[in-house]
Amino acid sequence: MCYRLRRKERALQLPPSPRPERAAAKKDGIGNVTKVLYIEHDDDNLYMLKMRLERVGDFEVLAAGDSEKGCKLALTERPDVILMDLEMPVVDRWQPVRTLKNDPQTRNIPIIGMSAYALDSEREQAVATGCDEFDVKPIEFDALLATIRRVVANPR
Repeated sequence: MCYRLRRKERALQLPPSPRPERAAAKKDGIGNVTKVLYIEHDDDNLYMLKMRLERVGDFEVLAAGDSEKGCKLALTERPDVILMDLEMPVVDRWQPVRTLKNDPQTRNIPIIGMSAYALDSEREQAVATGCDEFDVKPIEFDALLATIRRVVANPR
């Protein structure tokens, strides 16, 4: 079955995990599930990375289409790691990172900032603002997977 995201419909509706039985089994204590919050305004990017991570089998991915919803989800869901697009429309690109890192309830959640700007200055600014790691888009999935696992296992 093919799921098409319509850009005119801003309510993002993603299908359930392709392996719900594996995720459910891991949530019941047989293994560990890493809860990932992915904050991304581009529906196609959001869908693609959510599906790829869930297919790995040990990730539960929460999705937010804007930084305001993402910050609220971070407070209520307490993810293990946040993947954040740094090119969000409307808000100052660094404000959501500052908001999360200044809140005592979310400051210890690792943030991996993601941007299409591959400049060293972009990486430096992301880390200086509060991102624990930085990855360049388009992402290299295996490298991102390794980064997620590393920051979750060794938070700052």
